[in-house]
Amino acid sequence: MEPMLVPPWLESLLSTPFFSMCQTHFNIPRNECNMYCLDCKGIAFCFYCRSSCHKDHQVIQIRRSSYHDVVRVTEIQKVLDMTGVQTYVINSARVVFLNERPQPKTNPSGGKTTSHLCETCGRSLLDPLRFCSLGCKVAEIKKNGNGSFVLSAKKDEEEEVGRRKGMLRRLPTKQVEEIEEEEDDDEELREGIIKKQVYQNTPCQTSASSQSYSNSRRRKGVPHRAPFGP
Repeated sequence: MEPMLVPPWLESLLSTPFFSMCQTHFNIPRNECNMYCLDCKGIAFCFYCRSSCHKDHQVIQIRRSSYHDVVRVTEIQKVLDMTGVQTYVINSARVVFLNERPQPKTNPSGGKTTSHLCETCGRSLLDPLRFCSLGCKVAEIKKNGNGSFVLSAKKDEEEEVGRRKGMLRRLPTKQVEEIEEEEDDDEELREGIIKKQVYQNTPCQTSASSQSYSNSRRRKGVPHRAPFGP
């Protein structure tokens, strides 16, 4: 039996409202409902509900970015294949948006153009990928069957390389040069360490050979006449 292209809990996750106050722990701080259980596939719950009701379950935490729900890639990639979905770095963590976001207003005459667009909603992408969110990938799979969330044993290294190249293209030229200089410095440091190890492993010279070498390089002193006899 072939695995389902879209896990049943994923569509439930995408339609779940988050960040409401927990009715069970309404008088306790940090009671916003920003947790979701992949085993129960129910409603959102808070941190205290997780400790009491979902202790041994698969739970992911939902976060907010510009009033939109996101989840960290380190959490979601354990259960979903993220191939083709654009990720972003927010607060030093790489995240992915759950659902499609409204398109930003652009000036038709002077707006920026991009060659990377989401195949579902047409939103601009930073890297040469297919979707801007998990919801857009779900819509494409259900419509055309083109894609899958099933994890594969082999990781998509080419996508990561393409993402890194795209990031370098977006950086100012000066920062790119600094990155390249740091890589060159690391290479010189490695070469210096290797040379030092080779030098330290070279057998020491004997005292006789070092003494003869020292004598051969010593300059002669000023000559003195022998004293006249009586």
